[in-house]
Amino acid sequence: MPDIGGNLERVRERLARAAERAGRRPDDVLLIAVSKTVEVERIRAAVAAGITALGENRVQEAKSKIAELGRPAAWHLIGHLQSNKARDAVELFDLIHSLDRLELARELERRAGARGQVVEALLQVNVGGEASKGGVGPDAVGETLDAIGKLPHVRVRGLMTIPPEVERPEDARPWFRRLRELGERHGLRELSMGMSHDFEVAVEEGATMVRVGTAIFGPRPPGVPTAEA
Repeated sequence: MPDIGGNLERVRERLARAAERAGRRPDDVLLIAVSKTVEVERIRAAVAAGITALGENRVQEAKSKIAELGRPAAWHLIGHLQSNKARDAVELFDLIHSLDRLELARELERRAGARGQVVEALLQVNVGGEASKGGVGPDAVGETLDAIGKLPHVRVRGLMTIPPEVERPEDARPWFRRLRELGERHGLRELSMGMSHDFEVAVEEGATMVRVGTAIFGPRPPGVPTAEA
């Protein structure tokens, strides 16, 4: 097993230095350990080392892990959510990062309303306008928020993005800055952005949540996508 405690300590140190460079407090940034494809033993080790939020990509994988582990930390859905999995998502997750379309918001409203609860979510923004990625375009954020605002059982707390792939972490800075500016424009404080390779730049640009997987849990098996790690 990787040295998860040591890895976590190093990630926290990097996060703290990035926050200090930006004149921010490290405690203002939630570190989400992305546990997709990670076995429960390593997840338990991360929780024992102090992780308070876990990020999963797939509803079914999360469902089995939650059944085994319970809720020693908050569970976040960071991967694409199909409408037909909305009911399970409402039951399982403390925060859904990937609210990427109005149709999904309406389905979450229906499922949450039936349970008498409010879904906490982030609106996913496709800052780079990439056809391969979900999310609303930057110019559509305002109208989408207005429409979701009419749904009493869906609460948008902030914005999330997966920026275009870049060679150097520094090259992602304009995309993170764009999300921060959108959040400021629409009065949304929470910003989920930054992964293992670029979370320090994201913190410098205002991230309040970073999604870090491989830097904590070690490399994933071959063939496993790392876009939200």
